[in-house]
Amino acid sequence: MRWLVFLVLVAELVVVGLRYLPPDWDPRTPLDLTRPPNVVTKLKLRWLMLHPQACFAAFATSDLPLVRIPDRPLEIGCEIENAVRLASTVRTVPAKPIVTCALAAAWVLFERNTLQPEARRHLGSDVVTVRHFGSYACRNVNHALAGPRSQHATANAIDIAGFVLRDGREIRVVQAWSGTGPEAAFLHAVHDGACKWFNAVLGHDYNALHQDHFHFDMGRWSVCR
Repeated sequence: MRWLVFLVLVAELVVVGLRYLPPDWDPRTPLDLTRPPNVVTKLKLRWLMLHPQACFAAFATSDLPLVRIPDRPLEIGCEIENAVRLASTVRTVPAKPIVTCALAAAWVLFERNTLQPEARRHLGSDVVTVRHFGSYACRNVNHALAGPRSQHATANAIDIAGFVLRDGREIRVVQAWSGTGPEAAFLHAVHDGACKWFNAVLGHDYNALHQDHFHFDMGRWSVCR
């Protein structure tokens, strides 16, 4: 009986506490992608994964342009749903990859709060181009002949190979990761910072297949390696 009373009191305290939290702390309210992140930003990103319309509302609230892609239902586990062109303020090569809305939202926060600040801190220049190995590919994990589908199979992942700075320098994962200079420090900071926004981040040290790129995805499993 005492446990029941205790649980009721805790529930009442939670309800009262929620009334005094700022409205932005409710994961169901639109996430403003242009505002500084707070302790519930990652929770809101997870909400966007499960509720695509909330993701589109987040871009509308933030007044960020978004190009939607028509759904492409397939019967082999490689459907494209609620997809968009990657919303990036920098040039992407190849141009404008197709990704899920949730990944696009995470990218905006990553670019604004991790990528550019770390480039200025370590290299004294902004990133103007991101080189990638693609986002959508109808395949299994690690290109295996059998097994679970990759997050790439639904455009819920992107592989980043390197960055070009405003001053012309190019930083490639495969070349600079293991160094000791500012380029390596920048890549390590980008990798670690990406874990704040994406659910899965795999880098050079994960395995041989990832030595030349960073893998970012918004799948259900959280990993930062």
